[in-house]
Amino acid sequence: MRKAVRKRRRAAAVLVLAVLAAACGKAGTPPPKGPQPSALPSYQVQDAAAITGSSTLDAARSRGHLVVGAKEDQPYLGQKNPATGVYSGFDIEIAKMVGASLGFGPDKIQFKTIASANRETALQNGQVDYYVGTYTINDNRKKLVGFAGPYFVAGQSLLVRKNDNSIHGPQDLNGKKVCSAAGSTPYQRIKSQYPKAKLIGYDTYSACVDNLITGQVDTVTTDNAILLGYAAKVPDELKVVGPLFSTEPYGIGTPKNDTVLRYALDDALARHEQNGDWKKAFDVTLGLSGEPAPTPPQIDRY
Repeated sequence: MRKAVRKRRRAAAVLVLAVLAAACGKAGTPPPKGPQPSALPSYQVQDAAAITGSSTLDAARSRGHLVVGAKEDQPYLGQKNPATGVYSGFDIEIAKMVGASLGFGPDKIQFKTIASANRETALQNGQVDYYVGTYTINDNRKKLVGFAGPYFVAGQSLLVRKNDNSIHGPQDLNGKKVCSAAGSTPYQRIKSQYPKAKLIGYDTYSACVDNLITGQVDTVTTDNAILLGYAAKVPDELKVVGPLFSTEPYGIGTPKNDTVLRYALDDALARHEQNGDWKKAFDVTLGLSGEPAPTPPQIDRY
């Protein structure tokens, strides 16, 4: 019996590797199941000379490009093709559309992978100009960084193996091995509100998902948008269960004291929501998971 289980787990791991290989776009592989470059919208680059007084923008103009923090392992949101180095997903499109409003086309944006636990440090130290990567706005983080938006509202949920019927929501987590990204909001919520769960933290959600498929953990928890992307990659192996048990407004992280940049990003988000760019970007990225485009949330200008 145990040998059969191990064989199934190895087969599942092979399946994930096959999916990732397909995403690399190698000759002879099936087309990648994700955002197609030909379907992505383009964004008109604005003359942003009137935006003055931002030390972050001044530095970007001097170097000739923006440096944007992002995730690289979240299907349909922020994912990096290991073969080409190209980032894709809804968060990436948000970064590109607001970048265009700041005067930088897609060829003038350099994406940089930053782990959840290092986002505030990256913004404080000037490693990135702004950050777009399922970054929940909350009061504690506002003490350290600024936020434009929100541009999307998600909610915490649970990802389990397809044949697991023991977990239906957070009430079932007692004694279960629960995996999330260390330092993330979902990780902290499980730690504080569900202390009987056996919490495990990794730098990335993809590491959690790998361990879920191979049976090392019982569930992965984070925002439903992220989990839907993973489930869509291997629908025969994984499923999202239970009701949402949080509200997660995603914002664009900025250096705390650069209010000029924050206001400019708020203006850019509003413009792209009104002209239809936001919905187009959603439909060809996160919308591929089967979720219809919601109404964009109201921007919180502070």
